[in-house]
Amino acid sequence: MRASRLLSLLLLLQARGRMTATDLAAELEVSVRTVYRDVEALSAAGVPVYADRGPAGGYQLLDGYRTRLTGLTAEEASSLFLAGLPGPAAELGLSEVVASAELKLLAALPPEPRSHASRMRERFLMDVPGWYRDADDVPHLSEVAAAVWEQRRLRMTYRRWGQQEVEREVNPYGLVLKGGSWYLIAAPDGQTPRTYRVARILALATLPGGFDRPEGFDLGDFWQDYSREFRERMYTAEAVIKVAPGTDSLLAYTMGNDVITAALAEGGEPDAEGWRTLTVPIESLRHARWLLLRLGASVEVLGPPELRALMAEAIAELGKIYG
Repeated sequence: MRASRLLSLLLLLQARGRMTATDLAAELEVSVRTVYRDVEALSAAGVPVYADRGPAGGYQLLDGYRTRLTGLTAEEASSLFLAGLPGPAAELGLSEVVASAELKLLAALPPEPRSHASRMRERFLMDVPGWYRDADDVPHLSEVAAAVWEQRRLRMTYRRWGQQEVEREVNPYGLVLKGGSWYLIAAPDGQTPRTYRVARILALATLPGGFDRPEGFDLGDFWQDYSREFRERMYTAEAVIKVAPGTDSLLAYTMGNDVITAALAEGGEPDAEGWRTLTVPIESLRHARWLLLRLGASVEVLGPPELRALMAEAIAELGKIYG
């Protein structure tokens, strides 16, 4: 365990340069006293690590010192070959780079980790888009990615919901791949970051000059907050439904596993025939009707009355068609 931590400490200093004992302790999830002991152990082992005193001080490696890629377990080496998803890498224009990096990594690995990594690549595949849908067509993705990397401003013609086209000049902060769709996180001048679906960019131009990323901006934290707020905005009302026994899996597939798991946890006990009454969040009355009709006779809408009326209207129209 300690050997792994020492290697992590060494790689942190190599990757980031000078770091304080407090920062190292936070990264390694140990105490500052443990960092002191680990630095002493590295120094005793011949690693040229030294400390700078003062408010701006910290630990760092002697200029020019680099460690080779060592200490990888077979499992760690294997996991790296799941990181280079071929589809997204190709969309970003990096397929040849990823392939080259994989070859170099394989060549550098000892025999046992190399064997594990080869089997990982042969036996596991990540296919990002969901079923029954293709990945987005994203002709501007590579240019967007270059602007994100180089911190260059973008001018774009963007198609909003409802087919409205708008012009935007933005500072691109990052890209996120979610369910086969690419999203650009960018901020118009003087505004908070927003999310743009890359497939909706109709025209794009990279502007001269750069921009400064806001201090402390974290792409992962932003996306987590955005995802939570999106779900809160999406569900604007609730419906009370009664579902037949054995319908849980189909209901979760139709309305979302997290939604139904929460509804089942808060719902009452089944009645004598096994039917359960649940309260579920919905986006709109018409969207809820579309979803619940997929369950056929396995669901009954109890409320609100407007949704029950829409269900009855749809069923009556179906009756006219099928007799």
